[in-house]
Amino acid sequence: MERPRSPLIPVDEARQRIAAAMRPVGIETVPLDQALGRVLAEDVTARVSQPPVAVSAMDGYAVRGADVQSVPTTLRRVGEAPAGGSHPGTVKAGEAVRIFTGGPVPAGTDTVVLQENTEAIGDQVVVHQVTALGRHVRAAGLDFENGQTLLRTGRRLSARDVGLAAAMNVPSLRVRKRPRVAVLSTGSELVSAGGAVGPARIVDANGPALAAVLRSFGAEPVSLGIARDDVATLQDAAAHARGTDLFLTLGGASVGEHDLIQKALGLQGLAVDFWKVAIRPGKPLMFGRLGELPVLGLPGNPVSALVCALLFVGAAVDGLLGRPLAEPTITATLGRDLEANDTRQDYMRSELVRGADGTLIATPLARQDSSMLASLAASGCLVVRAPFAPALKAGALVPIIPFGVGPEGY
Repeated sequence: MERPRSPLIPVDEARQRIAAAMRPVGIETVPLDQALGRVLAEDVTARVSQPPVAVSAMDGYAVRGADVQSVPTTLRRVGEAPAGGSHPGTVKAGEAVRIFTGGPVPAGTDTVVLQENTEAIGDQVVVHQVTALGRHVRAAGLDFENGQTLLRTGRRLSARDVGLAAAMNVPSLRVRKRPRVAVLSTGSELVSAGGAVGPARIVDANGPALAAVLRSFGAEPVSLGIARDDVATLQDAAAHARGTDLFLTLGGASVGEHDLIQKALGLQGLAVDFWKVAIRPGKPLMFGRLGELPVLGLPGNPVSALVCALLFVGAAVDGLLGRPLAEPTITATLGRDLEANDTRQDYMRSELVRGADGTLIATPLARQDSSMLASLAASGCLVVRAPFAPALKAGALVPIIPFGVGPEGY
């Protein structure tokens, strides 16, 4: 049976078009203590080898391996090599040097005997266990070598990366500036959290949530507050977005009587690329350009807004940071049966647990209403279902987007 044509843009195409339309932001140099979460703008090359010389991996005695292949054997202690110090001269046959973890291996030695396998008697060392040649010695450059490139352009820096850069003797890094993203909530019914609510007033959850999402992606949110459903008010807010790298609107992106974003910004020259995506939740998603300023209009329902932020705002920030478009999905086992899907790609809020065998099990929640933010906060992932996906039984493998995994911490 032939599938009906959908007038909606596929999710992957929308993400690619958004990312491709972004112009990467500028570059700055930051010290290592400010580098966490930043995106590298150039490759990072080691300025030293690690370790710089052969060092001991254990406390014990540095010896010639040939001297400890038959035990017990007695060697003469001729000095010591602590970390930060060294033993001068060359160790000869029948000699040993007391050495500690990280201490440079003296010339003439190639093996370290563990201290617990020895007995010290004055300046004599009795070795009680055979030690293989080269044992407990870390060769020079074992970890990395001077001139080796270990961190690549586009990488978002973790604490591990920062530690590696320090070990490479690199005190500062060239990174992309944090993209500045203007965030505007729209709707005459909205009040800020803590404000007076009532039958005709609801709290704006989207503004604070999207600001948090942007920070987690490595961007800097610029709050424009809440705009009423009024053309002049929306145009005034858009004027305040000038000079940022992306203008993000929340609500009013559809074509209903009170969905005024396209009308208001259209009067200022908004060029719309697309405004419908084959996604659930979040079909009314608008992307365009207001002069040089990219504009991304998210739906007003809080779950729709956050799911679309994960997919489309994330794509925009990737583009602004000069990163390749991220693939957010991994695989898990489905925890319950699912019916066949329709024409839109579905992102289902789901519980995520680890089974007795260690596999991830994702169980979609029974209620998927796009206004239910509490269920999104309680979920561990989104189960992703492609358009026209067939019915599935529990136990099938499905793609998921996990929450709280990786540096983003969405």
